[in-house]
Amino acid sequence: MDRTERFYRIELLIKRQAGVTFDQLLDELEVSPATLKRDLQYLRDRMDAPIVYDRADNVYRFADGAAESANGGPLARERGGKTHELPGVWFSEKELHALLTMHQLIAGLDDGGVLGRHLQPLLDKLHGMLGASGDEAQALMRRVRIVNPAKRAVASRWFEEAVSAVLSRRRLLISYYTRSKRSESERVLSPQRLLHYRNTWYLDAWCHASEGLRRFALDAVRSAKVLDEAARDLPLAEVEQALDQGYGIFGGARLRQATLHFSAEAAQWVAQEEWHPQQQIKPQSDGSLRMRIPYSEPTELVMDVLRHGPNVRVVSPPELAQLVRDQLEQTLAAYENDTSTA
Repeated sequence: MDRTERFYRIELLIKRQAGVTFDQLLDELEVSPATLKRDLQYLRDRMDAPIVYDRADNVYRFADGAAESANGGPLARERGGKTHELPGVWFSEKELHALLTMHQLIAGLDDGGVLGRHLQPLLDKLHGMLGASGDEAQALMRRVRIVNPAKRAVASRWFEEAVSAVLSRRRLLISYYTRSKRSESERVLSPQRLLHYRNTWYLDAWCHASEGLRRFALDAVRSAKVLDEAARDLPLAEVEQALDQGYGIFGGARLRQATLHFSAEAAQWVAQEEWHPQQQIKPQSDGSLRMRIPYSEPTELVMDVLRHGPNVRVVSPPELAQLVRDQLEQTLAAYENDTSTA
């Protein structure tokens, strides 16, 4: 346990017990008496920690007026009319638990282990601040479970290259597999931003081959290399206008409006969902609801409509309703022609 972790442990031990003996601190920190004395002196003199020794109870505790502040965040005490806070980052036990939960969420986004590898030292420090051993830390993490269904893995080395290009504002050379064409091609990109959407990563970039803004799925990248040449920098407002106006992952400037009617059963869930930032929801007297939603390319919208089966109907436009009807008919035909289930 390094010095910073010991400082956190001393604070947490005093906070939890409203006072702790010198011997208890020695047992918890596993340091020599001389080291513990230096730590306590440093916290008082250099970090202005309101730690005092109570001779009557033979414990170290927070000075009067500091306990209330210590329960809610950084240690502080009043001196000369001013509040003195400890410098650096200080967390309460609840805040540490929240940070550990966030670490689990990050690990769930981390397909190739890139982020986890770099964040492991931070995770170890958080466990140290809570005084958790290896086994206790593992048990603690099992209390939080992040599930990412249908996650498409991204190769860690290409993810690192993409992140580096975005943040260093340099061009990126990639070999990209286009699924619709079933072909691979080389592209030089000026990366603008990264997007995590429905359990996979995308790169929004200016494509120098097609001379336009495009969205690339990072799981379809076969190789990537950061170039020395500076990226073409575009205002983020321009990127958002070009790629965020449509429905879901599909961009497009030409927007259309769809009206969907959900049954009363489906409305219980849909009323709490955001399908699009600009959606309009209107509850109906029978418990059903209507949603008006913008879209540019219908592929993902059709998929989400089909997910609700008979509990949703496309009211307008007619061409979107026809697309859904065609998908349903093709699905039914696939089952009708399937002799294995006869």
